Amino acid sequence: MDNKLNPHPDIPLDLPTGERIQAAIAHYSEQVVEQKAIALLRGDNAGKDFLLYAGGRHGLGILDGAPPLYWPELWGARALLYVWDDSAAPYVIAGLGDRAWRVREMCARVVLERDIPAASELVRLAADENARVRSAALRALAAQGTAEHQSTIAQHFSDRDKSVRPIAQQARDTLAARLNARSA
Repeated sequence: MDNKLNPHPDIPLDLPTGERIQAAIAHYSEQVVEQKAIALLRGDNAGKDFLLYAGGRHGLGILDGAPPLYWPELWGARALLYVWDDSAAPYVIAGLGDRAWRVREMCARVVLERDIPAASELVRLAADENARVRSAALRALAAQGTAEHQSTIAQHFSDRDKSVRPIAQQARDTLAARLNARSA
């Protein structure tokens, strides 16, 4: 491949995230990748190479001088869908309050995937101004909520964004099935 298109030929910039993270594990080690993902989520520098493993071709823009905005934090959270260390949990919970909706949404997805106890934070996120964040919060709340969370979920049957309504109904069904299975 032309080095102008990929100035880092050893990093698979165009692969899906999971495959890039697996390549990063092969390059560094799983433990190092976990720590670098946590560093990105915290807003710390995890190194140029890891930024490219986590962000793919989009990471080149940041290395070329584009403002990072929230992208490194998002990529760090996303990487935690593929690698995990329990020391990441407090940073994922903190990310639920990030200023960037994409980071909040991704952290809610990580809460769901990694079963991080965060019900009170998810209730707060269920009222987020962004529909995608509300949807992610409802999915995670369905997986770990209790009977007291049914009313929070039910509020979204008539959510102002039509895309959230079916998610709320699915969340209600998931929570009810989980609670019924536990009581059986």
